[in-house]
Amino acid sequence: MTDLNHVVLIGRLTRDLGSDERSFAYLPNGTARANVSVAVNRSRKGADGSWGDEVSYFDITIWGKTAENLKPYLLKGKQIAVDRKGRRSRWRL
Repeated sequence: MTDLNHVVLIGRLTRDLGSDERSFAYLPNGTARANVSVAVNRSRKGADGSWGDEVSYFDITIWGKTAENLKPYLLKGKQIAVDRKGRRSRWRL
């Protein structure tokens, strides 16, 4: 039996794409690579009954022509949606 692996994130960019060399670069083989960070807010009810925001940050890597085409549009504060298979490369213990 196959498990379902589908992730949808809707959040806002934490910085402009291309603001430094770590966020957008070309690999030696010519492939574009873009690293963006997305902040996802959600409301959460505290123990005292008051509501507050909780923020989660996700690092996303975009490859190839998609990275090149999106570069002019990925600006700090812009809301984006990411829809794909999920893969976790870092784990907290």
